Amino acid sequence: MNDNDTTIGELRERVAGFISERDWEQFHDPKNLAMSIAIEAAELMEHFQWERSDQLPTLLEDPGKRQEIEEELADVACYCLSLANNLEIDLAEAIEKKILKNAKKYPAGEYRGRHS
Repeated sequence: MNDNDTTIGELRERVAGFISERDWEQFHDPKNLAMSIAIEAAELMEHFQWERSDQLPTLLEDPGKRQEIEEELADVACYCLSLANNLEIDLAEAIEKKILKNAKKYPAGEYRGRHS
């Protein structure tokens, strides 16, 4: 599997199958999934804590560190996909709507090269 050949729908099915095989649906309500997203995001942030921006290339060149970061990012994504499944949210549609909303809020001509 890779990003170029795998759809969001396929990832959602993969995550749902993994959860179903273990009978974990009973634990995966929206509250617990949202909390899990936040917890895993904090674990991802921990890898970057106290690192200066100029130190990041060296950090990411370390295969062990990079793998740990990939795993934490995957955990965040899996919980996001699971929450989308649980709430029956079309993730592609939700992302497109959010991008369009942000495009109006932050017009490129006005915000190019600036943070909000």
